[in-house]
Amino acid sequence: MCSGKCARYIGHSLVWFAVLCIVANILLYFPNGETKYAYEDHLSRFVWFFAGIVGGGLLILLPAFVFIGLEEDDCCGCCGRENYGKRCTMLSSVLAALIGIAGSGYCVIVAALGLAEGPKCSDSHGVWNYTFASTDGQYLLNPTTWSKCHEPKNIVEWNVTLFSILLALGGIEFILCLIQVINGVLGGICSYCCSHQQITTAMPSLEAIKPARYFSFLLGAAIIKLLGKVACFSLLVYKLHFCCLVLF
Repeated sequence: MCSGKCARYIGHSLVWFAVLCIVANILLYFPNGETKYAYEDHLSRFVWFFAGIVGGGLLILLPAFVFIGLEEDDCCGCCGRENYGKRCTMLSSVLAALIGIAGSGYCVIVAALGLAEGPKCSDSHGVWNYTFASTDGQYLLNPTTWSKCHEPKNIVEWNVTLFSILLALGGIEFILCLIQVINGVLGGICSYCCSHQQITTAMPSLEAIKPARYFSFLLGAAIIKLLGKVACFSLLVYKLHFCCLVLF
C-alpha cells in the first residue's frame, strides 16, 4: 500500500484517539461531575501531570496533522516519480512520529502510575490520603477494599476507569506512531532505490554520446543531485524550527 496513503489513515485515527485522551483527562478533574475536589486539591497527583491533555493529546495532534497533510502526489509507491521530494517528505514524517511516540509513551507511564497508586480520598476518619498507595496496585484485583474510600463517592471506580482508558489509548497511539516510523523509513528507502533505478534506466549509452556531452551530462546530474539534497536539508530544518515554535 502507498506509504503516503497509509500515513494519512494513521493521522486520521490519531486525531480521534487524541481527542478521547483529552476528554478522559478532563473528566479526571471532576469526580461525579463535581468541581469542589479540584479546588480543594483532593485529586490524585497524577491527574495534574496532564498525561491525556499534553502527552496523549497535543503531542499526538501535531504528528497527526503532519500525516494528514501529506498530499496525494507525495504517495511513495515504488517506481513513482519525483522521488527525491517524496523521500524527503516521508523521512520528515518520521520526525513527527517520534514526537508522537514520546507523547504517547508519557501518557502510558503516567496512567500506569496513577492506577498503581490509586486515588486520593477521604477514609472513615475523614482523613484525606492515598489509601491504596502501599498496596502496589494490588487493590485493583480486590474490589471489596474500594469501600475504604468514603469521599468522593465511587472515586476508585472513576479513577480506575479513566486511567485505564488513558493507558489503552496511549498504547494504541504508541503503536500507530511506531508503525508510521517504519512506514516512513521504508517509504524513503524505497523512493531512494527507485530514483537510482530511474536514473540508470534513463541514462543513454556511453557509445551514443560524445565525450564532451557525456561530461556535461554528468556535471548536470551532479548539480541537480546536490540541489536536491540542499532542498531536503532546508525542509527538515524548517520543520524542526516549526516544531520548536509549537512546543516552546
